[in-house]
Amino acid sequence: MKTAQIEEAVVAALRDIKGKDIEVIDTHDLTPLFERIVIASGDSNRHVRSLARKVEDKAREAGVEVLSTEGKEAGEWALVDLGEVVVHVMQPAVRGYYALEELWGTGDGRSRGQRTEKTERWGRRQGE
Repeated sequence: MKTAQIEEAVVAALRDIKGKDIEVIDTHDLTPLFERIVIASGDSNRHVRSLARKVEDKAREAGVEVLSTEGKEAGEWALVDLGEVVVHVMQPAVRGYYALEELWGTGDGRSRGQRTEKTERWGRRQGE
């Protein structure tokens, strides 16, 4: 499965159960480890766990191997490693504290990685 297809499946899974502030960062020019980072927020521990589980289930249905998951038990920050795509699901306070968008961005609110056209479209749908 191509990176774009994995990205679409992940975003669809997150949107299915009301993931918030979904951000996709194209990192292929920044690191050889993965092609995309997907970041989303969940309202509670239960919501974060459910979002991460939904991403895992949708990936497996699509034939994508889930390499590992971390943090689902606590539910504050869950990571789902799909190889080419790494998914971070966090509660808003944790997301604000770690500011992964800034870590992978320019510091002025723009991503250093090239944002995909789909990312821009998803952001507009959520009112960003």
